[in-house]
Amino acid sequence: MSIRIGIYGYGNLGRGVEAAVRQNKDTQLAAVFTRRDPAGVKIATDGVEVVSADKIEQYKDKIDVLIICGGSATDLPVQTPKLAKMFNVIDSFDTHANIPTHFKNVDAAAKEGGNIGIISVGWDPGMFSLARLYSNCILTDGSDYTFWGKGVSQGHSDAVRRIEGVADARQYTVPIQDALDAVRSGKNPELTTREKHTRVCYVVAKEGADKAKIEQDIKTMPNYFADYDTTVNFITAEEMKRDHSGLPHGGFVIRSGKTGLNGEHNHIIEYSLKLDSNPEFTSCVLVAFARAAFRLSQEGVSGCKTVFDIPPAYLSAMPHEEIISHLL
Repeated sequence: MSIRIGIYGYGNLGRGVEAAVRQNKDTQLAAVFTRRDPAGVKIATDGVEVVSADKIEQYKDKIDVLIICGGSATDLPVQTPKLAKMFNVIDSFDTHANIPTHFKNVDAAAKEGGNIGIISVGWDPGMFSLARLYSNCILTDGSDYTFWGKGVSQGHSDAVRRIEGVADARQYTVPIQDALDAVRSGKNPELTTREKHTRVCYVVAKEGADKAKIEQDIKTMPNYFADYDTTVNFITAEEMKRDHSGLPHGGFVIRSGKTGLNGEHNHIIEYSLKLDSNPEFTSCVLVAFARAAFRLSQEGVSGCKTVFDIPPAYLSAMPHEEIISHLL
């Protein structure tokens, strides 16, 4: 039986989910929902409906898992709880400071509807979160470090594009090499947020926009830029298309710890990602967790879950015996 996947929102992430569904033989794309005019949205999969988001309630019995591909700044805090009342849902909410509140809202909505909601699925939060948890459990005496980039942050870029006067934007997160080297050497440095990364923004301003105000709005944005040294570069639409059309990203999760009766032995656990396409990789993670959501729903489980709550075997399309034989 194929898991019927719905996509809510057809931007970079939605297109990535469509591609990921094709790569997973136990999933099929059932419908794409958009807030735009469906007639103007062309998808790559033949025979699949593009439907107005206003009509989504009519598809409650046609979708097994709905993958919500909105932005974390303003979309997902509203969309995920609303849709969790009707569907099993997955989202990639990535505003770390607001995850506990988002969890509570989705948990209440999903339980009301008898559905599963898995939030904050991707690579950070997501795969990096798991790396942090596993390494904490193993090296209990140690320190955690997470470095992102160099790469384009979809969530931060989306947040900049929502500022008044901005026509388009890309935000690059850049690790500070000296800090990364100090961590890898086992020095266990105490690093502030500002000492680990810089942020670089490329912005296309609308005609007549107040560029000074745009820059100030970016640099003072809480949860996104206020705690970082941020550089804002204003460029043309042509330069944006020529130089910043890709969406690479990646990063490192490092746990530096000690073992022994006197802490005499040092250890480093490092998990890293180097991604050609941030949205396509994130989409692959979303589809894997959609499989887990479907299985949990079949077992009668409801409420909100995170990546910490999902058994690893539930992510795989392989039979349990094959997982043990080939991956254990």
